[in-house]
Amino acid sequence: MEEEICRDLPLLLSSFVDTFVDFSVGGLFLPQSSHPNPNPNPNSSSVADTLPSSPHLATRLPAPDRLIAVGDLHGDLQKSKEALRLAGLIDASDRWAGGTATVVQIGDVLDRGGDELKILYFLEKLKREAEKSGGTIITMNGNHEVMNVEGDFRYVTEDGLDEFRVWADWYCIGNAMKSLCDGLEKPKDPFFGIPFKFLGIKEELYHSIRCRIAALRPDGPISVRFLSENQTVLVVGDSVFVHGGLLPKHVFYGLERINEEVRDWINGLRGRFSPDYLRGRHSVVWLRKFSHELAQNCDCSTLEHVLATIPGAKRMIMGHTIQETGINGACGNRAIRIDVGMSRGCINGLPEVLEINGNSELRVLTSNPSYRNGPLAADMKEGLGLLLPEPGLRPVQVKV
Repeated sequence: MEEEICRDLPLLLSSFVDTFVDFSVGGLFLPQSSHPNPNPNPNSSSVADTLPSSPHLATRLPAPDRLIAVGDLHGDLQKSKEALRLAGLIDASDRWAGGTATVVQIGDVLDRGGDELKILYFLEKLKREAEKSGGTIITMNGNHEVMNVEGDFRYVTEDGLDEFRVWADWYCIGNAMKSLCDGLEKPKDPFFGIPFKFLGIKEELYHSIRCRIAALRPDGPISVRFLSENQTVLVVGDSVFVHGGLLPKHVFYGLERINEEVRDWINGLRGRFSPDYLRGRHSVVWLRKFSHELAQNCDCSTLEHVLATIPGAKRMIMGHTIQETGINGACGNRAIRIDVGMSRGCINGLPEVLEINGNSELRVLTSNPSYRNGPLAADMKEGLGLLLPEPGLRPVQVKV
């Protein structure tokens, strides 16, 4: 017995240090997952420990009884929680209360706010809590996740930089603690190969920039842990989820192939830069062909062609392009746009989420007091891409 305890001490120490770092950074304790990460060290920055037993990413899932779609969150933890409460997914203590519901967060957790890591940790906590109730939370990659993994920090705030600086401080303290134990492999230096200076950047921000690169670059501790298992394209029942949009060439390339290749890239197996289908205005995370706020400016014919090539698909649900009028549909509700710019770093929009019940009825759950139970009046919809007759979107005000 004594030998077994001594043998397990290094792993127990490592687990304690990881929990200590997680709480110091995320402000919460992560419950044990019923599907534990194949990497025994969640704060490891080495992909070598994670890939051999990593399962394939689910790209097509059956329709659940209740499906909730949440738009772009952009570093605003308070608004993120408000959106989840609209659908009754969390209680007053921020614990999972959604039962067996399935939630899809469409991407863009990063940038424009200072709570990026806190949201990543919070969503991870909810994933684990939901598992125990038969629920599911699926997080996706948006263009801002892609940008940050590539080191493009154009939309980072100073508070966001500071949050990653704090992470790096605690992460390095954790590594120093682990290095004192002879039974543990020497931790990898997360800053290896990162320059100390950056042209065009204020000198006082150099360290924070280095911390963010260390965390989010391919094979970085944060990118591997929180982003590599995100889907980039997802089909749930008769709904296709993607941050920007899909073109016929993307479907022809292969939805499963896209998910696997993006995961490999984030895990450091495909070089520094993202695949071509993640780059440029016609990519899956940047496309706006189906998201123009005026419905008549959407490319409905291309959308119809894309949906026809995905078996059973009735609609495409997208984020990325802010809809100042709230969640709405275009192209006969074949395009559903759910980015309401709720983050205070965007337009500080009122939180809204999309609800799809098992019978494919679509409703908008909103905190906007302008809407009451029931469908929108026709005169409110005309010209706004909101022509949503039954069984279309039905805005329902929910008190948070």
